Amino acid sequence: MPSPIIVAPTGQHKLATPEGEVATARAAAACNTIMVLSFSSSCRIEEVASSCDAIRFYQLYVYKRRDVSATLVRRAESLGFKAIVLTVDTPVLGRREADIRNKYAGSPRRMIAPRLANLEGLMSFDDDIDAEGGSKLEHFASQTLDPSLSWKDVEWLKSITTLPILLKGIVTAEDARKAVEAGAAGVIVSNHGARQLDYAPPTISVLEEVVKAVGGAVPVLVDGGVRRGSDVLKALALGARAVMVGRPVFYGLAARGEAGARHVIEMLNKELELAMALCGCPSVGDITRAHVQTQGDRIRALL
Repeated sequence: MPSPIIVAPTGQHKLATPEGEVATARAAAACNTIMVLSFSSSCRIEEVASSCDAIRFYQLYVYKRRDVSATLVRRAESLGFKAIVLTVDTPVLGRREADIRNKYAGSPRRMIAPRLANLEGLMSFDDDIDAEGGSKLEHFASQTLDPSLSWKDVEWLKSITTLPILLKGIVTAEDARKAVEAGAAGVIVSNHGARQLDYAPPTISVLEEVVKAVGGAVPVLVDGGVRRGSDVLKALALGARAVMVGRPVFYGLAARGEAGARHVIEMLNKELELAMALCGCPSVGDITRAHVQTQGDRIRALL
């Protein structure tokens, strides 16, 4: 890839543009970068795969019905997806108060938002959007996600696919080491956009801890809070191999569809190049730990 900026998995792109994830895939392909397709895509896996020639990963959750997860993995693998991104920080859905206030309905059939296209025909649901209780996304998650998610599920997933598996949602050294022991091909430092748990640490603050724990055994990626090219430089300096960008791409889609998403990715790339030039880094490989100072560094300097 020409740059270490990857499109993170975010759901329901038809909320932003009528073409949905197809527009995002084409934007990523035009920028020669990877797109991670969300399980909650509003376009089918097959639609996205046939839309353009690009490198794609597939984001997966472990469901109570393992056959549903297995079916999604097989579909992605047969369509040329290159890796599975298993989200491990959502055994249950966090309390998303905005969704509750807005009575957000996010389930595969009758709903206010676009459908979860890839789950149609795989599950049956209690889908009464007029039921009491606020967010129907929370109701959907409680019906489908497996709260018993454990490290054994990584072993199970490895048994049903030849694709490399990256674990998304790691924020501690302990879990990073366990991920490597479980056979993960990569670790993604993520706090789920800070929507799962109040006061979860910002990913940039735990990135270096995870990188040190992994010790180079597998690549470490990071998402969350990347809004400028200089943010990308900071993450690389702290040991990330690449960053994943979610909300900014979604904003670009909302503004100008495919062209807007492409503009966001190109803008971040240009900002990264500028930050590198001003730091005296001719290439990504020249970015080192010496290019950033953390709060811990400043405290140690004062002692």
